[in-house]
Amino acid sequence: MTNSNNGTGDVDPAVRAELARLRDSIDNIDAAVVHMLAERFKCTQQVGHLKAAHQLPPADSAREAHQIARLRRLAENAKLDPAFAEKLLNFIIAEVIRHHESIADNKNSHNTNSHRTSSDNTSSDNTSSAQHQQPQP
Repeated sequence: MTNSNNGTGDVDPAVRAELARLRDSIDNIDAAVVHMLAERFKCTQQVGHLKAAHQLPPADSAREAHQIARLRRLAENAKLDPAFAEKLLNFIIAEVIRHHESIADNKNSHNTNSHRTSSDNTSSDNTSSAQHQQPQP
């Protein structure tokens, strides 16, 4: 048992070992969360490019509401505070929408520049279209 938690080293070695074990698990979970978020954002970037290519709005309130309800149910089943899960998803959704808006803005500015370039000089059409067909992230 510990008499103090002032960090002076008077903590039982068994308690230290258990803390280290638990913290290692937390660190592994944090790494997995970061990697899963990275994968999620790779997918949402592709969605953003698809939406921009077809002039769809960056936000989809019906999809967002469905996802929030779904995540709340998952959180409840996992014994996680559904309000916390909703806050987390709302934060992620806001970031995704920001990315989608940026992708749409970039596509619109490329289209405007491409249109100006092609109307100014028809020989630039091949160069311009080649530049716009770069692989998407």
